[in-house]
Amino acid sequence: MTRPGEGAWLRAMPWMFVLIWSTGFVVARFGMPHAPPMSFLAWRFAFSVLGLVIWARWAGARWPSTRAQWGHLAVVGVLLHAGYLGGVWAAVKAGMGAGLVALIVGLQPVLTAVWVSAVDRLGEGRVSPRQWAGLVLGFVGLVMVVWDKLGQGEVGPVSLALALGALLAITAGTLYQKRHVQGGDPRTGNAVQLMAALAVSAPLAWLEAEPIVLHPHFIGAMAWSVLVLTLGGNSLMYLLIQRGAATSFTSLLYLVPPCTALMAWWLFGETLTVLALAGMAVVAWGVWLVVRSHGGSASQRAR
Repeated sequence: MTRPGEGAWLRAMPWMFVLIWSTGFVVARFGMPHAPPMSFLAWRFAFSVLGLVIWARWAGARWPSTRAQWGHLAVVGVLLHAGYLGGVWAAVKAGMGAGLVALIVGLQPVLTAVWVSAVDRLGEGRVSPRQWAGLVLGFVGLVMVVWDKLGQGEVGPVSLALALGALLAITAGTLYQKRHVQGGDPRTGNAVQLMAALAVSAPLAWLEAEPIVLHPHFIGAMAWSVLVLTLGGNSLMYLLIQRGAATSFTSLLYLVPPCTALMAWWLFGETLTVLALAGMAVVAWGVWLVVRSHGGSASQRAR
């Protein structure tokens, strides 16, 4: 039984996550010109761990009690934070356009659905035809949103490999967390994940020759990344993965590129074409089909 107001909060969580997660490319646009990718991420992870530890101590949050729990959280941290974020930021730094990176990473819901449908180990059933239709619609809409940006930036073997690595990392991390990380406090869970991500990214940062420039844009991007994206967005992602099916959660990521396009139009005056607007509507339709289909099957199982 939910407490008063808890139902509204649970319904708002997915849309809050989409809005927060969509600011990632905006932050990259502010911060990337003033720091190499792994150095930025290493400092982001370090500050985030500090903030989460202070928050958890103040709230009296419980830490994982077994080595297995610490190990599972560490694996998720390496995949979702060091692997995914490192791959995306490094691909953009290597010259790939943000629109193409978003399109490649946008394949994640399809990969997740293929895995769940082929290997039903998550206890959420096969992907229904209606959900498949929603996933295909979401991807088509995503292509429509970023179509005009696909020619921006150069695509080489290094940048393509980095983007594909990010796609595989976030897909594997989501599935692994859904299967192996059950319950727990999101503050301490995220802290452990980010400790593992820091252990991976810090040595890579030492290999980067480009210096960090303490430009106001860099400072603002770092503050937003730590306070909003990590402490807020990652905590919401942790809760959403644990509360819902992997297919339904990853379908929300289809909404991120359209939301990012709207933010870029508002903040930077980037062009927003009729095709992109139509694509946003198609994406929303596809996500609605996936989420509605899963909700219906869940209610039938409960009855």
